[in-house]
Amino acid sequence: MNDSASATASRTEAESIQAKISREMVGLYKELFGRGPTKASTLISENVVLCTLEESFTPAERSMVEMGEHQRLRDVRLFFQYASEDRFRGLIEEITGRKVRAFISGVDAEQDVATELFYLEPADPQ
Repeated sequence: MNDSASATASRTEAESIQAKISREMVGLYKELFGRGPTKASTLISENVVLCTLEESFTPAERSMVEMGEHQRLRDVRLFFQYASEDRFRGLIEEITGRKVRAFISGVDAEQDVATELFYLEPADPQ
């Protein structure tokens, strides 16, 4: 395989991994919160996976936003996300084949945007 074809294959594989992570995150959110996000994207750099998930709030959570209960909503969401940390980590480890060394979850309660950030152990040199 020439360098151009090899680069294209690597890009396609990375895009496939990103798409799979996004799909699996949507499914996990749906299972945990009763509603999956309508928008999801994943970026992968050398040792970092960043998932952005938008429009995942349930009707009850949207009501909390309307009442100005942003902190309470963040607290509830983060409680469930960290209570399910093993599932988030396991999903990333299974798809990437790499160990997650740190997991950080966040949500902007006003904009209905969540992030799941995973720091990976360095890849084994081949």
